[in-house]
Formats: sequence, structure tokens, C-alpha cells
Amino acid sequence: MRLSISCLILGLVVVATAAARPKIIIDNDWNAGAYITFLLAIDAGYEVLGLVGDTANSWSRQTSLHALALLEIGNLSCIPVHKGTDYPLLNNEGLWETRKLLHGPLPYEGVFQPYNETAEAIGRDPSSGDPKRLALPAFVEGFPNTTLASEDAAAWMVEQVRKYPGEVLIYSGGAFTNIALATRMDSSFASSTKGLVAMGGYIDVMLYQTSGSKTLADINSDINLKIDPEASKIALTAAFPSITLVGNGANQVFPDQAYIDDVATAKTPYTNLFQKYYGTELPFWDELAMFAAIYPNHVTNATSFYVDVDTAWSSPYYGNIMAYQKILMPRSQNLQKINYINQINATALKSAMKSAMECPQCISYCGCGSKRKH
Repeated sequence: MRLSISCLILGLVVVATAAARPKIIIDNDWNAGAYITFLLAIDAGYEVLGLVGDTANSWSRQTSLHALALLEIGNLSCIPVHKGTDYPLLNNEGLWETRKLLHGPLPYEGVFQPYNETAEAIGRDPSSGDPKRLALPAFVEGFPNTTLASEDAAAWMVEQVRKYPGEVLIYSGGAFTNIALATRMDSSFASSTKGLVAMGGYIDVMLYQTSGSKTLADINSDINLKIDPEASKIALTAAFPSITLVGNGANQVFPDQAYIDDVATAKTPYTNLFQKYYGTELPFWDELAMFAAIYPNHVTNATSFYVDVDTAWSSPYYGNIMAYQKILMPRSQNLQKINYINQINATALKSAMKSAMECPQCISYCGCGSKRKH
């Protein structure tokens, strides 16, 4: 009886606190290492209304199930996961292969890299082929026991923004497909949010494509935008109250083994995953973008300008952003002025990530550690 009263009191506190929290929807192409974005938001006091799985690095079914599994291991299954659309608005494997013949391959091709049975058997998320296909060895965090809240993410996003007008920050760490669909479903969707923050939008990085390693070329290619250029254009020209892009700045901070080992001393499910599987090869892309969004006081260098997205299929820059000052931007379009993050406080980022992975908020976030099935 004492436990029930404690849970009741805790539940009332959680509900009351949630009503006052800033709200966020996190759309991403989730994989086994993508948990830090929602942990950062929770640790910063945000109410995470839900996670959305999109198609970018892999198919949306695989990414959505990763999201479920990552919430489960931290007793955060009260946060719903909504699966996004399987395909980009226009792009598909055939068009991708044709463009490679015309303009050359990208250093990383995301979901449209050729199907590789051997790679998937040892832990790579699925690419090409059937979008409903799952690669079970990729679930090093464990396969989820909970189920998806819906398979219509765009409609759910519209519903949430109507429910909380002016309050919901939209975060995009993958393709913009679901966000673009939401803006087309409801013409007031974008303007009714708190804003949009996204990882992607590299500028003046062509020299990195011509010299150095393939990895250097990879981390300076805009796969999040190029998977679905039409959706990128729709989202980045929509009437969000504010749009923040973290492009070049997202390559600023890399993991190193000393930091990984330091984080691992906390011994939580997330720090264990971080130590075993995160690696040191790629930057803290999504983590830095989320950090810039929720801790703007730690942004040390930023600028603003107007952007468009190249959607000419014949262009070698298909899917890249184009930047303009006001007097030179196209007059036949309603382009949006965006905030562009060049640099953040790296020490503060690493400190926030460590705190988030220790997950002090996980204990009470869902109330008595409950795991709610949807």
C-alpha cells in the first residue's frame, strides 16, 4: 500500500511537471547508437512527446524499432514511437543508381547503398530491397518488446502541434520526409510549432570531397538532405517561426577513447552501449545538433541567411542547400531566414552528454519505472 501511494504521488508530480515542460518531437533515422538525442532532451527538462522513425540511413521500420528498443532499456517506454513513411517523396533505388551513373556515387549512400547480406548478417542496418525487411543482428541494444504507437507519423505530428500550438520544437536528425508530409497535410503546421532544428546543410565543403580519405568526404556530404531533396526543400522553405541548421558545425567534435571510458564509469545501460559500440570514427552529429537547440547559450559562433534546396534532378548538387543574402535571393519564392550553427562549446557538450547518459531523469520520467505498451 505504501508503494502504491508513493507511485500515485510520483505520478501526480510527473503529470504536473510535464505540463510546464518545453515540448519536443524527435524525428531521426534511429540506430543502436542514437539514444543520446532523446536523453539530452530529457536531461534538459523537455517533455519528449514522441519519437519518429524515418528512412535515411536505413528503412523506417528498422529505425523505428531501434527507437523502441533504446527507450526500453532506460525504462522510458512511456514515450511513444511513430513509424514514418517507407520511401522519400520521389527518390528510390532506381533513380539513385541512375544518378550515380550521371554524377558519380556519394561516399555514403544511406538506405540506397546496395543490399549486402553479409554486412547485415554481422550487424549493419538494412539497405535497399524490401523496406519491411529487418536485420536482427543490428539490434545490439536488444530487440524491443513494446510496439509502435502508429505507422502514420506525419498525421500524429500534426495532431500534437494542434494540441500544443506554439509549444512544440521539431528536431530532425534524418530525412525531412515526415516533416514535409506534415506541412502538406496542414498548411498551419509549420507556423504552429515552436520551430525546427535539423542536422544537415553543409556549405563550401567541395574540397573535402576531392582530397583526403573517403571518411572525410563522407562526413562532409549531405545525406540527410540528399535522401529526399524534395522533402528537404518543402521543410526548409516552410513557415516555421525559426529554423536552425547545424551543418558544418556538426563536424566540430569527435569522440575519443578517454572520453568514452570516462562516460562508461557510470555503468548505466546507455553508458554500456556507448563504451561497446559508439566508436571514435564519426563526429557527434545528432548530439551536437540537439545540444545547440536546447542549450543556445553554449552556441559560440552562428550566422543567419536565406536557404533553398536544389531539386533539379539533373543537377550534380541535387539535395544540397543554396545560401543567399537577402538582396540576392530568388524573388519568386518565399525563402526562410535560418540560423546556422558554426561552433558550440565542446566542453559543455561533452559534459551534457555524460550527464544525460547517466540518466538521472530516467528513474522518474515515466513514473515508477513503468513500461507502457502501445
